[in-house]
Order: sequence, then structure tokens, then C-alpha cells
Amino acid sequence: MKKTVLLFGLFFLTISLSSFEMHKFYVAIFQAQFVPEKKRIQITSRIFLDDLNKALEKKYHKKTSIGIGSEKPEELVLLKKYFSENLILKVNGQSQTLNYISSEVEEDVLVTYLTIKEIAKIQNLNIQNSLLMDWNSDQQNIMHFTANGTKNSLNFSDSSKIQMLKY
Repeated sequence: MKKTVLLFGLFFLTISLSSFEMHKFYVAIFQAQFVPEKKRIQITSRIFLDDLNKALEKKYHKKTSIGIGSEKPEELVLLKKYFSENLILKVNGQSQTLNYISSEVEEDVLVTYLTIKEIAKIQNLNIQNSLLMDWNSDQQNIMHFTANGTKNSLNFSDSSKIQMLKY
């Protein structure tokens, strides 16, 4: 009897596992901080390399290999352009220029460092974060934004690409 129950359990487990489909999560993480003494917003993004390269290829119809070996100068131009088109911040109602500082690879993630300069104070902030959403509508971008002693966590998705914060 125990043998039959054990065999039935193993059979059920095998069927369950074989029908289980792995689902990849499509998430990018952003940390942003207003540094009043430097009059700037500092942004760090963490994006999976394969997702980023697929999004760039779809958007610009060019195969890229960012983070895989040495990048070509034209790939870096596309990366900067993609960020400036899909990560848009308005501070106190005024559009801001996103400055690319550098990027580095940590395992299978591209860590990118950006700044927005000449910000004296923040009263309100309008953020559009649509990175990778043109490639995959399941993409989620989570941003932790710290300003004026307050930390906010925002979730950007295909149906919610723009968020507003008031301070």
C-alpha cells in the first residue's frame, strides 16, 4: 500500500513539474536621489542585458551587444538615445536633460549612472519611465526616489508609464 501511494505521489509530481512553465520576470530597478548640496539628481539603473539589447534592436533595427565584450561607439550612442527617449523627468514643470555618466556590468545586469544637473529644489516631479516597454508590455520598472528626506517607491508599467510626486 505504501509503495502504491509513493508511486502515485511521484507520478503526480512528475506530471505537475512537466506542465509547469517557467515565467521570466521583466523588471528593471532604478534608484534616484536628489542631492541638494550638489544641485543634482543622481540616478542608477539596473537592467538585464539581454532585455536591453533586444529592446534596442527592436527600436533601432540594429543588433547590439551592450555589456557583452567591448561596446562599439555607435552602440553607446543608441544606449544614451534610448535612455533620453524613455526616461524623462520634469522638475517643477520643466523638462530636464539626462546626462549619461557611465555604465558597468554586474553579472547579467547593466548598471547605468545618470545625473540631472542644476536642480536647486524640488517641489514636484513628473517621471516618465517607459524603458523596455516598447519591447515587452510585461516590463515593470521600479524606481525608488529620495528627495527632501522622503523616499517614494514607484512602479511603472505599460499601463502606468508616468508618475507624479509632490514635495
